[in-house]
Amino acid sequence: MVSLATYAGFFEFPRIRPTYDIPNRLIAFSKALSCKDYDQWVHFYEDDHQFERIWRQPRKYLDILRHYNGVILPDFSLYRDMPLVMQLWNIYRSRAIGHWLQINGIKVIPNIRYGDRRTYHACCDGIEKHCVIAVGSHGNLKHKIDRDIFLAGFDVVIQLLQPSAVVVYGSAPEKYFQKYIDAGIRIIVFESDYSTSHREVE
Repeated sequence: MVSLATYAGFFEFPRIRPTYDIPNRLIAFSKALSCKDYDQWVHFYEDDHQFERIWRQPRKYLDILRHYNGVILPDFSLYRDMPLVMQLWNIYRSRAIGHWLQINGIKVIPNIRYGDRRTYHACCDGIEKHCVIAVGSHGNLKHKIDRDIFLAGFDVVIQLLQPSAVVVYGSAPEKYFQKYIDAGIRIIVFESDYSTSHREVE
């Protein structure tokens, strides 16, 4: 998967070439496998068990993913109580898949996922400055501890990568994100499937 990769940072994460594309719509990987509406980007903001298979058998899903406009890289879970090596391993896995998809002709947007403060800088290794990145805010803003960790990490990511645009899966409340917009960063928000489904029920 990484035989042609180049690496960055102390932990040698595979480098991801920059993209400047903005997704028009998003679809979860688990749904993308049976969908025939390919004019959208595939995301992995769902439970890990829904997409662990792409790590185990990436080639099995290559032709399916090629049909879509592009892919936001896998969002393997990083919990604050995980040992650091496991947090780094899940960042590595996302980047390895991203490199492999790129060399197979698929556009990708790097998903920047961090766990505790030790990963704030490392999660940016191998990502080019001034390009489009993605983050998942769903579930990270409701409780103060989660919110503080998420926003502190996001500040570091913005400082290090200075992205042209950030695709946010979840919510991006003005009181937290307006300062980035004021700094000239485009924030593109896609509501989570959970929020959308609950609104439809109501």
